[in-house]
Amino acid sequence: MAAVTPIPAFCEGIQYFGELPPQFDTYGKAPVIAPGSKAIADPTDTAAAYQTLLYADALRYLTLQVTASKASGHPGGFASQAEAYAALVMLGYKNIATEVGHHAPGFYSAMFLDRSLEDMGIQTVQQLRDRFREKHGLLGHLSGFIPGILAPAGPLGQGQHFAMAGALLHRDTLFPFTLGDGGMGEPYPMSSMAHFHTAYPSVTNFLPVLVWNGFSQEHHSMVSLKTNEEMTAYWQGNGFEEVVLVDAKEFDDQNQSGTFVDSTAFSLEQRLAFSKTVIAGVDRAAKAALSGKLTVFIIKQLKGAGVHARGAKSHNLYGHHTLDNPDIVAGLQANAMPAEVWELVRTNCERAAGGPASKIAVTESTLSLADLGELPLEEYAIGGEAKVSTTAMGRLVAYVGQKDANYLVTNADGNEASGIANINQGLKIIHPTEDPLYNQSPNGQVYEPLSEDACAGLAAGLALFGARSLWCSYESFAINGLPIWQTVTQAMAELRRPTPSTITLFTAGALEQGRNGWTHQRPEIEAYFAAMMRNGNVFPLFPPDANSIQACYDWGLSTVNKGVVITASKSPLPIRTTLEQTKQALQDGAIVLQETAGSKTVVFAVIGDMTLIPAYEAASQLAAQGIGSRIVSIVSPRRLYRASDVAWEICSEPDGSFLDDAGFDRFFGGDALIGITGGASGMLEPIMLRSTAKRDTFAWKRGETTASAGELMAVNGITAENLVKRAIELAS
Repeated sequence: MAAVTPIPAFCEGIQYFGELPPQFDTYGKAPVIAPGSKAIADPTDTAAAYQTLLYADALRYLTLQVTASKASGHPGGFASQAEAYAALVMLGYKNIATEVGHHAPGFYSAMFLDRSLEDMGIQTVQQLRDRFREKHGLLGHLSGFIPGILAPAGPLGQGQHFAMAGALLHRDTLFPFTLGDGGMGEPYPMSSMAHFHTAYPSVTNFLPVLVWNGFSQEHHSMVSLKTNEEMTAYWQGNGFEEVVLVDAKEFDDQNQSGTFVDSTAFSLEQRLAFSKTVIAGVDRAAKAALSGKLTVFIIKQLKGAGVHARGAKSHNLYGHHTLDNPDIVAGLQANAMPAEVWELVRTNCERAAGGPASKIAVTESTLSLADLGELPLEEYAIGGEAKVSTTAMGRLVAYVGQKDANYLVTNADGNEASGIANINQGLKIIHPTEDPLYNQSPNGQVYEPLSEDACAGLAAGLALFGARSLWCSYESFAINGLPIWQTVTQAMAELRRPTPSTITLFTAGALEQGRNGWTHQRPEIEAYFAAMMRNGNVFPLFPPDANSIQACYDWGLSTVNKGVVITASKSPLPIRTTLEQTKQALQDGAIVLQETAGSKTVVFAVIGDMTLIPAYEAASQLAAQGIGSRIVSIVSPRRLYRASDVAWEICSEPDGSFLDDAGFDRFFGGDALIGITGGASGMLEPIMLRSTAKRDTFAWKRGETTASAGELMAVNGITAENLVKRAIELAS
């Protein structure tokens, strides 16, 4: 009587168990990753190819069952590259990111198999199923909450930034990331990798893994007609020295039609041959990337290989794709494995790379930071010489970079144009051409691609991976980099470890760009941040002068897991505050700059620095009429919300500090309230929500070509005359 292998506890919830696969007694007797080892000993070993194949099918099975358990999710894309992912892990590489958020269920399956998900209480397949796409569980797309997952993944065009950030900080570690051919239509990945390679020619330890499966989300991919030679030439033409391409079609013994085929339909002999070639290719690509060659690994296999459907039809599950659906049942039964195989696969996964990804991935521990000491803040006298705020901050930025070798500043449009040439002078622009006139050096710390996406991506990626960084941009153009910055700040809100906040400096606001016209006047970006404030960890800061901006930057450096957005002018402006006032304002949200007594009190709640000019003029005109006023500079509007307005309590590093009602009344209580901003009116929402006074808003409407900031403010109705007129109407 044959012995019955007990079913391991982690297998609870597996719908179907299969028979032992052929030749298991030959190639599956013992795990090919030996005790104490981190990878397979011999990439050419048939047993290694066999067990890698079993791992790939286990990933397919779990991916399909987990998604079908909710009749929701995306199994097809990950399934088409399961052999490549399995080979990476079996070769000892677990610092794997992805460009493709739709690969999430496959990544979760991998984290389950190596026991990473036990850190969030997921110990069985049933629990994996139960918590997929549920609150406090496994999000539909990768996030910062999941143990073992290096980086979030949602919008296309982002994954390479995380891999490059990891490669920059950990020069001896490989950072593969999967990239779908459906996402190759995004212009960012290739251009950002090309600029990165020019800036850091020796940092090649990131590895794009192109999943060339012929289809995107709903149709054929735009590169599905390329030949292998054309695809190779494309990558070579973009600077990749080593292009390793493995095409499943070359191993097909089932006469499948079309250029893209499903390797799971091959005979076992040909499946093993394909698996061996994938392992050899991944091994070659990994070693090339780690030895200084810009490398890509390409796996060419039909989308949906081994799951419920093929092509774009495999991409997404719909409501009818339940566990009882015939196509789902057939897909699961085709990949079903007995308990012995599950046990073998899990053992290899546990041992690979030295343990679960949740224990050994670089993002699972806090990166050591250089000690900055006390920043050399320079306090300027109130009422003294006008100063450029950005220049004052630039001096501190240069100091930070000189103290912290990992520190990086990114800027697409040039620091000198933003009044921060001192950053370039102190830290040097990374450039292969050394030229002191232009502050260029191959070993600089200022990264200047022309893409805002590349700027935001690398800066935010470095912060997510534990390093300090600063993204500088013209306010008008920063919108092109915001999707990845938003992705990272959202991930930081749920991250399970502290990491430096991602800090930005946005300059050259609309009011300074009169001559340039509306193409350079896009303060609508502030509406983006106004909405993000309710996230709980996003802090837009509006320092009114050169003293205030230093305190704001100093505060931002001291914070963790936040998105800190500093917006300031590059024009010389009056000094109106002390350092201490801004330090207090970073807690209270605002500063009273001037208070004038009168028969009534009109409160001017002002966001920005240049917008204070008409407010002061209006206060003077009101005073001449016997009407009092209070000018309040709003430095941190997020502090002015009510606690219940903001999702702060569910942030991993919660900041629940909000101005109380008594404090709010001290700032904004009066007979009338006028909110003023040179940007989007949404930034004034916290004040308008809480105020009970008669009130109105003066805000940006649209751009125009003008000769001065005053003229541009007039186009938008932000003049002293209009403020006075409306103040009298409200106060009376």
